[in-house]
Amino acid sequence: MTRYVRRFVLGAALLLAGCGLHPLYQGGGHGPVARTLGTIEVGQISGQAGWLMRNALHDRLRAAGTEEPRYRLDVELDDQVTGFGVRTDNSVTRERRTLRARYRLVDVEKGTVVLDATAGSDAGIDVVTSEYAVIAAEQTALERLSDEVADQIVARVALYASRTAKK
Repeated sequence: MTRYVRRFVLGAALLLAGCGLHPLYQGGGHGPVARTLGTIEVGQISGQAGWLMRNALHDRLRAAGTEEPRYRLDVELDDQVTGFGVRTDNSVTRERRTLRARYRLVDVEKGTVVLDATAGSDAGIDVVTSEYAVIAAEQTALERLSDEVADQIVARVALYASRTAKK
């Protein structure tokens, strides 16, 4: 049985090697993707959600280095809380917080948009009798959503960086 397992693993490894898969962050902190991420400046984003998003993006992008900005990331957020699950007394029992971002990666030198995309996520919130608990849950959901959307944005920008680094 182990002979078949070894053959399967060897065959799978050969197939994966031939398909062109490679690590996105190849080279670690000194690789082309990490260097490109370190040259992105995050523009101002308005509101509390914007402050959370900008900090999350800044933490992820500038961790690779502090080189002179080559790109600027402009982000527009749409943060909504929608109530649903209504009781007979017309009180809401559940809310959904949705955070959507449209982002543009701008080449600072040329002034051109090199990447224009969207990202988003949502979270469910139970509405309880304590108003403080609901506000705390909404705030926690916003913090989590900011992290999730920032991860999506950085992953997409890193993919762009890996494709352009090969040229």
